[in-house]
Formats: sequence, structure tokens, C-alpha cells
Amino acid sequence: MAVPKRRTSKARQRKRRTHKGANVPGGLSLDSSTGEYSMSHRISKDGYYKGRKVLDK
Repeated sequence: MAVPKRRTSKARQRKRRTHKGANVPGGLSLDSSTGEYSMSHRISKDGYYKGRKVLDK
């Protein structure tokens, strides 16, 4: 079996894992009809999209 010759340092481990982190959703926008923040290109809970009613409940 292959075994590492030396222990991986903390700095090297952390450099490798820099891309693993909690991300904030970037597609948030303010909905003009409801005044709430929502993901862009998504229909709101009320059935509105870009200020127009697209779904009837």
C-alpha cells in the first residue's frame, strides 16, 4: 500500500480546502410587487413573476 512519507501540514490542508465553504446565494433580488427578496428567475409564493401574475391558485 502507498503510505505518505510525511505528514501533511495544516497550511497545505487548508490551502487545498479553500473552495469548500458556505456560499451566499448570489441571485437575490428585490421583488417590486411584494417588496420581498427572492431568487432571480423564480416565481414568488403568490404566483408573480416580474410583477405579473403567472400562476392562479
